[in-house]
Amino acid sequence: MVSKHKSHPWHGVSIGDGSPNVVNAFIEIVPTDTVKYEIDKASGYLKIDRPQKFSNVVPALYGFIPQTYCMEKVAELASQTIGKTIAKGDADPLDICVLSEHTIAHGDILLKAIPIGGFCLIDKGEADDKIIAVMKGDEFYEQWKDITDCPQSFINRLRHYFLTYKNLPGEKTTCEIASVYETAHALKVIEAATADYKNYFNQ
Repeated sequence: MVSKHKSHPWHGVSIGDGSPNVVNAFIEIVPTDTVKYEIDKASGYLKIDRPQKFSNVVPALYGFIPQTYCMEKVAELASQTIGKTIAKGDADPLDICVLSEHTIAHGDILLKAIPIGGFCLIDKGEADDKIIAVMKGDEFYEQWKDITDCPQSFINRLRHYFLTYKNLPGEKTTCEIASVYETAHALKVIEAATADYKNYFNQ
């Protein structure tokens, strides 16, 4: 039976049968956006978080993986990775950047993504991992099987965005990229975020 109502992108859409190797990604913002959109957790609609005040724009499609949550298990994995105790995750779905050579005009869409690595980002002492993926079926980027296949200049661009996207002039950054990890670890992060989601929402 087809639902007459729009599914909540976080709770009503599955992570995908191929997870963690292939996941559904809900895209909130694209590189041409001049405002930062994010999901309204209560309604499932996109809302304007803030206008982009400066020239720092997201260098890839950006959103989250449905039915994931960053809490204790994600934080535990981050702690093991960096050798420093991280008490909890940021209490948001797991973020994902998706690379594609195709121009996607707007967010509020679903696509299938293949994880190739990620960043262990710590924001105000909380685990806020960023999964890096390629769009399934993208002939160019699907050649990249691991983050080590990406040019260092592109990794640097992603790092710069995540280290500065919350900054205002004169403010100190609250973010630290503690490590850059490869495909195998990205799959573990997705599994940990899936387990956190089940612990909190499938009760």
